[in-house]
Amino acid sequence: MFHAIGRFPILISISTIFIASLVQGIGASFISTFFVILIVILGIFLTLIISKILSKTILKGMPSSFVLELPPYRKPQLGKILIRSIFDRTLFVLGRAISTAAPAGLVIWLFANIGINGENLLTIIANFLNPFAKLMGLDGYILTGFILGIPANEIVLPIILMCYLGKNSLVNLDDTFSIGQILIENGWTFLTAINVMIFTVLHFPCATTLLTIKKETGSLKWTLVGFALPTICGIILCMFTTFFYNIFL
Repeated sequence: MFHAIGRFPILISISTIFIASLVQGIGASFISTFFVILIVILGIFLTLIISKILSKTILKGMPSSFVLELPPYRKPQLGKILIRSIFDRTLFVLGRAISTAAPAGLVIWLFANIGINGENLLTIIANFLNPFAKLMGLDGYILTGFILGIPANEIVLPIILMCYLGKNSLVNLDDTFSIGQILIENGWTFLTAINVMIFTVLHFPCATTLLTIKKETGSLKWTLVGFALPTICGIILCMFTTFFYNIFL
């Protein structure tokens, strides 16, 4: 349910821009790091809770014993290890990443360059999603970025920046200050930053992970469950933080 590695760049960027600014001096980096760790722990905690609930409900069954039969020990052969790791793992994962990233890149480019009545498809989609996104403390462009970022979590923020700047291709800025200025100018607040961090941790896995779930389980049903469960949790939690913020703060 929780996959954090590809999500750390956006977590760190958002925390540095919006959380670290709450404190001056050396304490800024500490509070920024603390919030990232807190969000990650939240994701792990919810994963454990959901796993416990599933084990008591739809996954409930008779306990079974597990027997592991160890093969005879053989001295490792470096050549075979390298070949198997390259062909069985690295190339396999890269192949899946390419098979999802290439079509997704084409879709993103088409959405950014094809327009109707003077608006590109990205803007039309964002405007359609905006009412629902507002309930989550986000906006339509942010939600569009997460949806189109399914090939890899690392491209979510570049897609959002591309939408805000009205560009026709992905935007990759290394200057955190410039990114922060763009986000603030487009209405981001402390609440937006918190909800983006929450939804970054709690939303559907990337396409490569979903393909792996499908391969390992051999079931479309469990792939859809793996997609829906974290997303629903993220939506509910973002709605809760938005409601709490608007009522009490």
